[in-house]
Amino acid sequence: MTAEPRPIMRWPDLLERPRPAPDRTLHYGDDPLQVVDLWLPAGKGPHPVVLMVHGGCWQSEVADRTIMNWIADDLRGQGIAVWNIDYRGVDRAGGGYPGTFMDVAAAADMLGRDGARHGFKTDRIVAVGHSAGGHLALWLAARSALPAGSALRGAAPLPIHAAISQGGLPDLRFSSNAAGHGCGTDAPKAMAGVASAARPDIYADTSPIEMAAGGARQIQVNTTLDRIAPPAYAAAYEAALRARGVAVRNVTVADEGHVELIAPGTAAWGRTLPLIRQELGL
Repeated sequence: MTAEPRPIMRWPDLLERPRPAPDRTLHYGDDPLQVVDLWLPAGKGPHPVVLMVHGGCWQSEVADRTIMNWIADDLRGQGIAVWNIDYRGVDRAGGGYPGTFMDVAAAADMLGRDGARHGFKTDRIVAVGHSAGGHLALWLAARSALPAGSALRGAAPLPIHAAISQGGLPDLRFSSNAAGHGCGTDAPKAMAGVASAARPDIYADTSPIEMAAGGARQIQVNTTLDRIAPPAYAAAYEAALRARGVAVRNVTVADEGHVELIAPGTAAWGRTLPLIRQELGL
């Protein structure tokens, strides 16, 4: 007899688990959301580090960094440190374009500047982002290729060795104009900003599919039953970058959904973890 497929996870299936706690919280700005949680393995560092970016449709009301706590704890238990950032979403004062990008950039650059004294090994950083955070992780990976003098680039953008997008929404133009995805179009429009003489193409510095490619390796992990970001989104992104000569690796996990990507014990997280370890050189 063939076993019935397991139903896909809903958010309470993850969020009602006992929530692990980080080791420290640092502030990179004055807003309550301008913080980073530090997850430090036992033993003396420096520890290999994952820079983690949560999703939530770019909206702070939908999610914050704590939805990543379970995989951050799993990584910590395996000797991998985590720099789990929060940021102002489009529904918060100062969020959207350019504030959300500036927040993510500032949090990332603090890792490069101060990470070593907190026990982080910063010479081979892997960025991991879920859902809208996948877009932001890929954006961080391409950020160093923005023009010198760009406010979003900054003076010393954090070098990213590899970016892993988990059920991401990598094409901000598509997200801003297509009604079919789970986040709607208002939030990605706020992320793209408004066209002006100075920014005639609002996606050139906000959407990784249209930005100049950085040197980071790019991996997308998707699940076949994901209703927020189905694998077709990843396939379209990979094809567009392949046409530009940029390699993107796609990994697809069958019979799981959006939540499983950040839930320890699932096939999706089981596929992602060795990718992280490989990119960290472990």
